[in-house]
Amino acid sequence: MPSPPTSPGILFTAFEPSGDDHASAVIAELRKRWTAEELPIYAWGGPKMRAAGAELIEETGANAVMGVPGAGKIVEHVKIHKRIERWMAEGRAGIHVPVDSPGANFPVARVAKKAGLRVVHLVAPQVWAWAPWRIRKLRKRTDLVLCLLPFEEEWFMARGVPAKFVGHPLFDEPLDLEAIGKRAEEYGGRINPPLGVANVPRTSLAGKQPVPPNSGGAVGPRVALMPGSRPQEMVRCFPVLLDAFNRLRRDFPGTLGMVAATKPDVVRKLQELAAAHGGWPSGLGIVTGDTDAVVRWCDYAMVVSGTVTLQIARQAKPMVAVYCPSWVMWQLVIRWLVSTELFTLPNLIAGRRVIPELIPHFGDGDALAVEVIKFMRRPGYAEDQRENLAAVCRRFAGKSCAANAAEAIERFAGIVPSAQCRVPSGVVAAV
Repeated sequence: MPSPPTSPGILFTAFEPSGDDHASAVIAELRKRWTAEELPIYAWGGPKMRAAGAELIEETGANAVMGVPGAGKIVEHVKIHKRIERWMAEGRAGIHVPVDSPGANFPVARVAKKAGLRVVHLVAPQVWAWAPWRIRKLRKRTDLVLCLLPFEEEWFMARGVPAKFVGHPLFDEPLDLEAIGKRAEEYGGRINPPLGVANVPRTSLAGKQPVPPNSGGAVGPRVALMPGSRPQEMVRCFPVLLDAFNRLRRDFPGTLGMVAATKPDVVRKLQELAAAHGGWPSGLGIVTGDTDAVVRWCDYAMVVSGTVTLQIARQAKPMVAVYCPSWVMWQLVIRWLVSTELFTLPNLIAGRRVIPELIPHFGDGDALAVEVIKFMRRPGYAEDQRENLAAVCRRFAGKSCAANAAEAIERFAGIVPSAQCRVPSGVVAAV
């Protein structure tokens, strides 16, 4: 058991929407166990962390980037790091929990260790995927890494970094498939159409003319488009998804599509991108903040690689993943940093290619459309993927990410978990 820090306060730092998601679940679990007086929780993070019970010092993550950041983003983070360093000097926290985003969080963890805080990483930095030499830096800047993927614990432990597989927050709560299915069936009345048309009928998902299921060609599938949430991802990848959808519509005129947008700001951005690339396609709708229902609605998914691939895997829907980095950055920088042959989470967890991944992808949507057509035309192809995705999801059975992570943080904070010995109100006990 580690010795207790001088302050029981916990500081979470997250710099992108996914970090806000992951941290908020753990913060909510800690708040079930401890009041704000018993266990102060502070955060540089997003609105979900505040709603979960953290005192938000600054809001971050609105313009997150993936991969190598630009000069402006680097300067922005340097300024944030200085403010965090000054805040840490006040001695209000004894534990630092960096959440994902190693490029932004590693410097903060360095300052935290220098200030005497214990550092518990939530979401393992993906040093196993790219720039593996960063393991030396991580070894100096962490006391424990809480891993969300089953293979990570062994990988880090073998390299001298304390690690624990805690599960993944996506699997903490079972899916209510009945409720999700009902929402999917009601898309015609509740869809957020991109062209300002209210109450769009199900057959007219883009607010244009109704799309008959057999309009002069073969019956088409229902296809979900998952464009990601980071601005750069959307700029580079959404036009490719649109082009693939248009190609599917040409071959299968009855094809219907649904875009899963994370928030209203993303909807506006996607509208602008579509307008710049030939307009919003007929037969394509958009839903905000209900990815599970979009997955339930679809037959197949075209997805920008990320955590959402696990969300799709939970419902065992066949998918093809794509990622479209800058060609210049890929050739000059990224390709030399990448150390893995697999990129998407289902493939990494399975240790083999169970879903097609077009990464990196440069060009139009033709290859993406072809992969979807394979699901339709190859006997057993889609069913094989469904079985493989179900096997991937079984790796998370019996794990409660929020509870396991909260218990690990409690140990490093030097407090007795409430499940074992509830500390009287207003008292924080050292172990």
